[in-house]
Amino acid sequence: MSISLKRVYEPSAKTDGVRVLVDRLWPRGVTKSKANIDLWVKDLAPSTELRKWFGHDPEKWSEFQKKYRAELKGNLALSEIRTLSRQGNVTLIYAAKDELHNHALILKQALDRCD
Repeated sequence: MSISLKRVYEPSAKTDGVRVLVDRLWPRGVTKSKANIDLWVKDLAPSTELRKWFGHDPEKWSEFQKKYRAELKGNLALSEIRTLSRQGNVTLIYAAKDELHNHALILKQALDRCD
């Protein structure tokens, strides 16, 4: 039982387990059937204000991490994902191009720390 990350543009696999979209906006150019999403938890995504401020600028990464972690504190949706991960594999699905600087990484760290 684990939590993993995958871009929505990568093909789904049986090993993904429950596929949870963690973006506030639906990914461009992806149909719902192709995305194969089991659950869409918009509340786990950064706020619109924070997302726009960050703009995927690596120079803002350190500050973005702090601000996003603050937004996650007390987020009830985290416990839902933790519960799912105890029952089987969970894959957090995101659309960002930058695989090193995105909110899904921070979210996974937060979920891993609490288990």
